[in-house]
Amino acid sequence: MKSTLSKVLAIFSLAFSPISLQAETPNRLSDEEKAEGWKLLFDGSSLDQWKNYRADSLSELWKVEDGYFVLTEKGGGDIVTKEQFGEFDLTLDFKISYKGNSGLMFHVQESEATPWMTGPEAQILDDATYVKEKNKTAHMYALYPSEKKAIKPWGEWNTLRLVITKEKCTHYLNGVKMVEYVKGSADWDAKVAASKFKKFPKFGKFDKGHIALQDHGNVVAFRNVKIRSL
Repeated sequence: MKSTLSKVLAIFSLAFSPISLQAETPNRLSDEEKAEGWKLLFDGSSLDQWKNYRADSLSELWKVEDGYFVLTEKGGGDIVTKEQFGEFDLTLDFKISYKGNSGLMFHVQESEATPWMTGPEAQILDDATYVKEKNKTAHMYALYPSEKKAIKPWGEWNTLRLVITKEKCTHYLNGVKMVEYVKGSADWDAKVAASKFKKFPKFGKFDKGHIALQDHGNVVAFRNVKIRSL
């Protein structure tokens, strides 16, 4: 009988071949990217730049396989970068499972019970099948939606990019600008006050923090995770 991880990897392998992975050369920086100040948050083999939220270690349910890392099942917990970032340009590839839900949070501080109590979340979903969620991939969860559609089907790689500065924050999905907003503006504060986040006084208040990836109970994989400070 196949292990849970084997089943997960079998599903995820449907959407790409070793040839395509080799051609893309994931988890590498070009000389130009290095000159621009980019750094890898995952080198294709090690998760030593990550840990579980409010912990010193990383759950074994987060696995590295074939040049990407994957949450293999519910219970791996939210993970965060060991380093904190303020203004930044971040890009990563993700592959979500059928009816899957995850998210990327930023400016996370470990003072509260969960990352989303401090860090705003860029949604990651299987948009086509996760029908109960009105927020879609690359939206600013619960605050800034988008009418644009740029998602690829579950099991395929998508590229999410966040450019976060004090002047403006922009989310891109597969090269398409999805939303933009000014964190901490009057409009932002009004939207927060009208959302579930109004109960959490530290939400969105920090200008620097960890990057977090969410365990929402579904299989999700990541690669090409890179960032540069602005």
